[in-house]
Amino acid sequence: MDYLEGFIKPELMALVPVLYAAGIGLKKAQWVQDNRIPLLLGALGVVLALVYVLAGCELCTWKTVLMAVFTGVTQGILCAGASVYINQLVKQKEK
Repeated sequence: MDYLEGFIKPELMALVPVLYAAGIGLKKAQWVQDNRIPLLLGALGVVLALVYVLAGCELCTWKTVLMAVFTGVTQGILCAGASVYINQLVKQKEK
């Protein structure tokens, strides 16, 4: 997983196992369709990353606000993608 650290901020790597666990929970929920799980994980990842990024920076100018939102959205999507990728690696190993 060293290659992930090049894209995902180290402090946000904690989101990957959190989203992985959330995905397992969503999989067990009978009311969630399987094809919706990556989308839900992406949304949850973006929200959690945005909360972290916005809490840790001063939003003085529009430039800093836009950069914080961009960072939160991209980091959330990358974390969700990493959790789905790890899920697929686990599934393929079990086959």
